[in-house]
Amino acid sequence: MPDFYKKKVFRYPIYALLIVTGILLGVILYYHYLIGIIGFLLLGLILYFLYRADTLLNQEMENYISTLSYRLKKVGEEALMEMPIGIMLFNDEYYIEWTNPYLSTCFDEDTLVGRSLYSVADALIPLIKQEVDTEIITIYDRKFKVIIKREERLLYFFDVTEQTEIEKLYEDERTVIGVIYLDNYDEVTQGMDDQRKSTINSEVTSILNKWANENGVYLKRTSSERFTAVLNEHILSLLEKGKFTILDDVREQTSKDGVPLTLSIGIGTGVPSLPELGALAQSSLDLALGRGGDQVAIKQVNGKVKFFGGKTNPMEKRTRVRARVISHALKELMIDSDQILIMGHKYPDMDSVGAAIGILKIAQINQKKAFIVLNQNEIDSGIHRLLEEIQNHDDLWAHFISAEQALEMSNNNDTLLVVVDTHKPSLVIEERLLYKLDNIVVIDHHRRGEEFIESPLLVYMEPYASSTAELVTELLEYQPKKLKMNMLEATALLAGIIVDTKSFTLRTGSRTFDAASYLRSQGADTVLVQKFLKENITQFKKRNELISSSYIYKKGIAISRGREDELFDQVLIAQAADSLLTMSDVIASFVISMRNDQLVGVSARSLGDINVQVIMEKLGGGGHLTNAATQLSHVTIDEAEQSLKDAIDEYFEGGSKS
Repeated sequence: MPDFYKKKVFRYPIYALLIVTGILLGVILYYHYLIGIIGFLLLGLILYFLYRADTLLNQEMENYISTLSYRLKKVGEEALMEMPIGIMLFNDEYYIEWTNPYLSTCFDEDTLVGRSLYSVADALIPLIKQEVDTEIITIYDRKFKVIIKREERLLYFFDVTEQTEIEKLYEDERTVIGVIYLDNYDEVTQGMDDQRKSTINSEVTSILNKWANENGVYLKRTSSERFTAVLNEHILSLLEKGKFTILDDVREQTSKDGVPLTLSIGIGTGVPSLPELGALAQSSLDLALGRGGDQVAIKQVNGKVKFFGGKTNPMEKRTRVRARVISHALKELMIDSDQILIMGHKYPDMDSVGAAIGILKIAQINQKKAFIVLNQNEIDSGIHRLLEEIQNHDDLWAHFISAEQALEMSNNNDTLLVVVDTHKPSLVIEERLLYKLDNIVVIDHHRRGEEFIESPLLVYMEPYASSTAELVTELLEYQPKKLKMNMLEATALLAGIIVDTKSFTLRTGSRTFDAASYLRSQGADTVLVQKFLKENITQFKKRNELISSSYIYKKGIAISRGREDELFDQVLIAQAADSLLTMSDVIASFVISMRNDQLVGVSARSLGDINVQVIMEKLGGGGHLTNAATQLSHVTIDEAEQSLKDAIDEYFEGGSKS
């Protein structure tokens, strides 16, 4: 506090004392006239000196305030005109009314007054319109943090170039851990002599070491089929831009020697903790392998995953040993449960229902009560015919229940939920069951996506299998032979295999024919399968109408679309895509149409040269390399068509990133 303030404050008690003294002198004057006169003279003298002192004090205060005002004004002028902070005033039409000199130098202009923000820095316009309070923008290679004051139509610019460069340097230098796995090393080298195996090891190691040295990656081989890589975020971003060409290099160079090896790479990034990075890398690798291998999965701590590669058909790697182990584990889980609920995906197909019937049979073999959850309002004509046949068999039909019945009868501790033909919570018939029950088993043949059922007890996902019905058939073979399958149960499983393989023409391996042979031996009726798969003339015409609108978008890629006002069920859309694929010179087909549930459905098919699963994942869907689909909400057919074209363009321009 300045001294004159203190002096001013200290005078207030003196004034009070003088008033009291004046009153006392008045009393003395009444009794002693002379003493009173002398006292008043002295009091007047004191008042005079106090008045003079007060006048000087006020003058000192005025001088101080004047000086302070001048200094504040000078500081304000310097801050406004000379400090490295940009200030801009603009009008309602986004024309610049005034800027301080510093901002003009930032734009490398003598003056900005009178110019439009559109021509000076058009990036500012969306920020102002979107009511963003602060944002970082780039102006002439400099980074500025812009603070927007809309009511005053005022912008402040703070140069944060060095800060952002330091932040970027920190981000670029953060550690990334990768786990590289040779998908089919054991299968390829099985039966080879040591010299041949050593040659392959040396070739793969040489390819990977060359790649690591060129990109600044530390690489260490930890086993015959596994490598550990250490890199940073900057190197990772460069590898992403290059679409991880190491996948193609290893596949192509080893193929020349007749031993086509493929890689899967799991990468952990986004956290400073090394143990956590390692866990993310292993989780990413599991995800890549679950999708069929020959790809890269990059998983961050926030759960976001990016995929690269996945261009080839997954190789048949599962063994009967694994099928036997899974079958035994499923049996043990069923025995420990009081009841089993079986659920497929919404709008179930033959594969979903057939697999569910197969799981029901496994439960019955183990003398357990089981039920299949089905929404009869969400079935197509093929499933409707199958259910009509099942209704003629009371012992089987009694095991079909609605979702509401399943919720009522489910008990968290004693009920086992088996999910077939999907692994995505959003696609199951009744998602509430997933959150009500803790004991969940997942059996699926689709490539694993980001969305996955949380914490299942048992997962049997084999993306190279033709169908879930094939997987369930193999599980049935390793169950006790206490209860023989009846004709309808075997037929339902066979129908699932036939539908998903398009009558054994796509995604068909030797194990597929083994499963079909087993079902045939159990009494499966192929004529009845054809009866289930028949379509009526109306549907045939609607499908051909959908196909008639097709056109070639790129070489070998056919796209067909329905009208906005016409509804098609998902099965018919899929059939149209299958039919388009049979046309000459068509290697991939996409069909877009409005579905009965008011969603826009997109079905995608390919012969294997194009990974339609990756394209559909860009639109929020998934599936297989040759068979995929998605559903879009709140979009028109035109918008869905444009989104599809953008996804196809991105696939061809940027590899197979998803």
